[in-house]
Amino acid sequence: MAGFISRLAELPPESTQQAVGYPSVFLLVTLGALVPVVPTGAVVSSAAVVAFHQTSPLSMIYVFLVAAFAAFLGDVALYWLGKRGVGSKNGSRWLAALRRHAPPDRLEQAQLKLREHGVTVLVLSRLVPAGRVPVMLACLLAEWPLRRFARGDIPACLAWAATYQLIGVLGGSLFAEPWEGVLAAVVLTVVLSAAPVLWRRVRGPDRADGADGTGGADRTGRRDAAERKCPEGRQDPEGQET
Repeated sequence: MAGFISRLAELPPESTQQAVGYPSVFLLVTLGALVPVVPTGAVVSSAAVVAFHQTSPLSMIYVFLVAAFAAFLGDVALYWLGKRGVGSKNGSRWLAALRRHAPPDRLEQAQLKLREHGVTVLVLSRLVPAGRVPVMLACLLAEWPLRRFARGDIPACLAWAATYQLIGVLGGSLFAEPWEGVLAAVVLTVVLSAAPVLWRRVRGPDRADGADGTGGADRTGRRDAAERKCPEGRQDPEGQET
């Protein structure tokens, strides 16, 4: 039994890993950028663990470049699709999908910070779990051109790829076997991704309004401003038609 488990834990030759691994990372990260349900951070961290245990000195660089380019390509494609929805009278399913993944409170916070700090918020949004979609939707409602969004998204994707690759390197250095490092990296990235959602559920909507009760009114005003950006017939952040 122990021998069978050890054989399962063995990785294929490096040439096979590279031939299958890089295209897989590219496809999964691009898909995860378009459909925000794929844990792309775990994909990059796992690939970094495998690359850490390879003998090729360029493996880590390749993982970084592939992950960053795939994330950028997916972000730009999703923004372009969302922008078509903003300019359309009836919106689009891509814009509706962005709204479903951007709770009203997170969207209002993103709009406020975007007005205050501009591109810096876009750069940091990929480093904050569940922060990418609200900021992207805020950019759409602010009518950012695709070129402006792309310029800010380049450093965002580079920083994101470097961060999750560092998590994978840490997991690979702590464990002798690659599969142990992959498991540790996946668990860590899933915990980081799920923590903000759990925290919001623990806090509840009433606490988020602030102790003086002015937070709800302030957010309502920002929501009205956001709704004025939406063309007729599009859904508002709460899913109702305007």
